[in-house]
Amino acid sequence: MTSSNSQSLSVDQASKIKGHRRNARRRSRELAVQGLYQYFLNPVEVGEIDAHIRDAPGFNKADYAHYQSLLCGSVLGMESLVAQLIPFLDRPWVDLSPVEKAILILSTHELNVHLEIPYRVVVNEAVELTKTFGGTDAYRYINGVLDKVAHQVRHAEIVAR
Repeated sequence: MTSSNSQSLSVDQASKIKGHRRNARRRSRELAVQGLYQYFLNPVEVGEIDAHIRDAPGFNKADYAHYQSLLCGSVLGMESLVAQLIPFLDRPWVDLSPVEKAILILSTHELNVHLEIPYRVVVNEAVELTKTFGGTDAYRYINGVLDKVAHQVRHAEIVAR
């Protein structure tokens, strides 16, 4: 085996690892959105929601630490996250669907706390989650609101681009 093949194998392995991590984070977001959706329909202790979500199919494929951060951080920081979102909404918070609320809260938390994830990735993942769980054109609304949140929270990152 030549060194270029060896190097290529390392690149391939790194790509697979990165792809696995990305897929695990996506699954974490999906599960956290489901947990937040439950929370908005029936606000109970986050531990009770977490216990229910752990029984979901594919839970073992999620990035557990990221899931925990998203679900627990979103529920525990709910008041401040809602306050951060309100200036960018075109309607009252109570008029948003539970899916929209869940995705906006989760993504705002992720923008604030997970600085290692580029803001564009956070916003794109929110759009994809909305396409999966939300109404037909809800993803456009989510994208617009989160773009404004990102400009506030990640201003330095956006300017640097």
